Amino acid sequence: MKGKFISFEGPDGSGKTSVIKVVEKYFIDMGYEVIITREPGGIKISEKIRDIIHDVEHKEMDPRTEALLYAASRSQHLHQKIIPAVNAGKIVLCDRYVDSSLAYQGYGRNLGFDKVLAINMFAIDGVFPDLTIFVDVKPEIGLERVFSTEEREKNRLDLEPLKFHKKIYEGYLELLKKYPNRIKRINGEQAMDLVANEAIALIKKSL
Repeated sequence: MKGKFISFEGPDGSGKTSVIKVVEKYFIDMGYEVIITREPGGIKISEKIRDIIHDVEHKEMDPRTEALLYAASRSQHLHQKIIPAVNAGKIVLCDRYVDSSLAYQGYGRNLGFDKVLAINMFAIDGVFPDLTIFVDVKPEIGLERVFSTEEREKNRLDLEPLKFHKKIYEGYLELLKKYPNRIKRINGEQAMDLVANEAIALIKKSL
């Protein structure tokens, strides 16, 4: 039986990583085989690319380079880990996927939706998630969470000004309009258990 590919999206500090852990436990308890992975990263090659992208010393990185690195990491991750897991009947819960590039580089970096989509269509060979859950948190609230949590990694993109994160948020809202059948919104500003319960309900509908 073929599995399911579920991606989670949201602004920095949306809490999606915590939600994914709750969702994983629920479906494992229900008897499903579940794996959690992330982007950029998830496998050795992609994690090394992640280090390059997120390094706070790489302030001179060109937006096109950034977009291409994300796409390269995604291609390797998809073909080496995600597709084999789905084909093996597992539920794959992925912390970010292609919509992050469309929001962050397409809108946030002003590279344009069509150009970033073209780069990524080559990388992913047209493979999109069965369901994408957008954890909706206003950028101001998300950034406050990021910088009030000492143990959280602070990467190069976290340190961008608020106006950059606002553009990303606007990009996500546009993606909700473009892909209403695939991307489903959850209010990420409510209590964590409510966010997780809504995510679980959406996934159960897709199974």
